[in-house]
Amino acid sequence: MRAIVQTGYGTPDVLHLRKVDRPVVGDDGVLVRVLASSVNAQDWHLLRGRPLVSRLMPGFGLRRPRRAVPGADVAGIVEEVGANVETLRPGDEVFGARSGAFAEFVAGGERHFVRKPATLSFEQAAALPVAATTAIQAIRDHGRLREGQRVLVLGAGGGVGSFTVQFAKALGGHVTATTSTSKVETVRSIGADEVIDYSREDVTRCGRRFDLILDVGGYAPLQRLHDTVTPDGTVVLIGAGNVTSVTARLVTAKARSRIRGERLIFFLARINQHDLSLIGELADTVKVVPIIDRIYPLTEAREAVGRFGAGQAIGKVVITFQP
Repeated sequence: MRAIVQTGYGTPDVLHLRKVDRPVVGDDGVLVRVLASSVNAQDWHLLRGRPLVSRLMPGFGLRRPRRAVPGADVAGIVEEVGANVETLRPGDEVFGARSGAFAEFVAGGERHFVRKPATLSFEQAAALPVAATTAIQAIRDHGRLREGQRVLVLGAGGGVGSFTVQFAKALGGHVTATTSTSKVETVRSIGADEVIDYSREDVTRCGRRFDLILDVGGYAPLQRLHDTVTPDGTVVLIGAGNVTSVTARLVTAKARSRIRGERLIFFLARINQHDLSLIGELADTVKVVPIIDRIYPLTEAREAVGRFGAGQAIGKVVITFQP
């Protein structure tokens, strides 16, 4: 089968389209023919392998990643199932998350996939798993958003950010969102009550207060976030940046929460069937719309990853395996 293989660390030039062995599934396995995937932050950080200390972390290697094929988001058709699989059958259209998704076939267990709504294209479904799951867990599980609360979404124009705005609105929040100039109108179109161009105004310096702050980019100083959230409010730091910056932010947030009593929460999403099904239902009823920046063919995966890394994308960058 064809797959994108990462042969080292650096620029997207280390990504190559090659022939690799097709996965073999056991009695509990599901084999999916991948028709679309999408690029996530983890793919970009794994590509760069920076700083060097990050290569000591799980999933990395000193000279190249331990897993040669990047990607996590999957949308496709079940090709084969093991004898013990009960909920899926060959021919089912599914979406989900599994490592090695930038390949024509990917293997996993039943828990990794759910049925794709017929109303969604494979490209739309591929935009959902990692980004939408991250957004809904940030708001529902960690932010505990209540109807009528004032919500600030920092970094609303990317994949996770665009879903965060939509979920916050769906749960009854009054949403203020920040993004770059080129993404303002798109963020406004998905329901934000107020959109701020961060190149013109820094909302964390103007004295306003919010009940819930979702820092999608992970770059705002923690002190300024503290000054912008209400005394009994919550700040959710959604994983972004390289391994070192994420780790430092996590340690600092935990220390401030323990010592100063601040509600600063850092988390990384955990993909599960329940949330995937819920996200599929919300997308099916158009309560959540995947924003797709561009769709690239598999042969242009380098360009897809490069566009994501440059921060140019509005919403998700999708890779299609279809002709």
